[in-house]
Amino acid sequence: MSKFIFVTGGVVSSLGKGLASASIGKLLEARGLKTTLIKCDPYLNVDPGTMNPYQHGEVYVTDDGAETDLDLGHYERFTNGNFSKDNNITAGKIYYSVINKERRGDYLGKTVQIIPHITNEIKSCIKKVAHDLDVDVTIVEIGGTVGDIEGLPFLEAIRQLRWELGESYALNIHVTLLPFIKSAGELKTKPTQHSVGRLREIGIYPDILLCRTETPVSKDQREKIALFCNVDKEAVIDAVDVKHIYEVPIMFKKQGLDDLILRKLNIKKEEKDLKEWVNFVLQRLKHPKHEARIAVVGKYIALQDAYKSIYEALVHGGIANDSKVNIIKIDSEDLEKNKTKEALLKDIQGILIPGGFGDRGIEGKIKAVQYAREKKIPFFGICLGMQVATIEFARNVCSLAKANSSEFDKDTKHPVICLQEEQKEVKNMGATMRLGAYQCKLEKKSLSYEAYKKETISERHRHRYELNNTYKETFKKNGLSITGINPEQDLVEIVELKDHPWFVGCQFHPEFKSKPDKAHPLFQHFIAAALGCGKK
Repeated sequence: MSKFIFVTGGVVSSLGKGLASASIGKLLEARGLKTTLIKCDPYLNVDPGTMNPYQHGEVYVTDDGAETDLDLGHYERFTNGNFSKDNNITAGKIYYSVINKERRGDYLGKTVQIIPHITNEIKSCIKKVAHDLDVDVTIVEIGGTVGDIEGLPFLEAIRQLRWELGESYALNIHVTLLPFIKSAGELKTKPTQHSVGRLREIGIYPDILLCRTETPVSKDQREKIALFCNVDKEAVIDAVDVKHIYEVPIMFKKQGLDDLILRKLNIKKEEKDLKEWVNFVLQRLKHPKHEARIAVVGKYIALQDAYKSIYEALVHGGIANDSKVNIIKIDSEDLEKNKTKEALLKDIQGILIPGGFGDRGIEGKIKAVQYAREKKIPFFGICLGMQVATIEFARNVCSLAKANSSEFDKDTKHPVICLQEEQKEVKNMGATMRLGAYQCKLEKKSLSYEAYKKETISERHRHRYELNNTYKETFKKNGLSITGINPEQDLVEIVELKDHPWFVGCQFHPEFKSKPDKAHPLFQHFIAAALGCGKK
């Protein structure tokens, strides 16, 4: 039977519970354990698919087409896990299931309540993942902050699970904040005491505390926290701010967190180090031989988490090339308005345009594509980025005046990007796009084949609009090569530009399959091309 680790957070949000959970998964995998991770989100959306990125950050997509919380991206990047819709449990999904059961008559004669029906459903979903995957340890992260009203059913569910599973089959890890008060010149432990106190009020007693802090915790402070929070001194773990997120597993390892967890769960495994992670990932992050300036031209630039996987995949591409990647974030609306391309894109070695929805900032993205094409700067367009590259090429090379996507201009004479046929009758917006893994067949004489080194690939998708096949021959005649096709539906997956150092647009999202110790092939080649065009 799987053992469980429940990860909660207190004081404030954005403390890094997802990174902490992913790092714990990394440590346990290194010790030879099979793990899985679950994110429980208390919001009432069934999934984050219809949320604005400014509200929730990026939507991470799994192979089975689930639109999930961005923390699943951390889980997959740090571990060997390949997660599914079952690894993200939302309050909306739980309530939706319970209400459907009530309507069918599954609870006939009973009053349906938060306890036991909602909590039972949560427990059932958690145990299902552990059972189906047959893992040694299941790490369950509870979203939000202790004290939030919407999170209480999830906290009650894990309280019950800990009680039902018994000693050594579950433990609670609480991520909390130790703020540094500059005027006093010291760390303050009171917020952590209150957070743990609130947790204990609802029947959850933390076994381990991960203390987010700017500076290391002193011996006296550690003893004070242990005394007031009723945990062992060795269970008060520093979670000090680090320069690179991939240092977190090593930081925890040095403090013996993996040994502590195994002891509390009564698991015996040989000691293992993380030498490969240190020597390949961290060494290259800290002491790169090269440096590249990559512009990310997007419409959600103001929020770091909106393009989280894009930024991380660029870092991975840098690691693979022993290079630091300086990401220059450019708001596409700035390019669209009164600022010139030359001023914003000066000294850039590569331009990447990520995905998105809606017409805001589109003309700015098209200007960035034109600049990359004309100046021979390596260009990488992803999803919407590929679509705007196609629009730019249609307008400025194929002389198709005012060519556009029917998403932005329904009356355009040249809809080079159009709605998929099966999407035309869709009314509901949630989980109705082309989602998840689809196969793509590559042309052998292409940049993409050179990157992947195989003819058939599988990548994850999230979009409604596709390249209009009516214009395929026009594009080919003018020098835009179609080098990747979905063989089942004859949909264009990849376009490349001839007579250019590196110009690739893909309809899928390669950033979702990149890892720090195994960069995605397209990101690796993009950074290599950028280094070749710029100063090393």
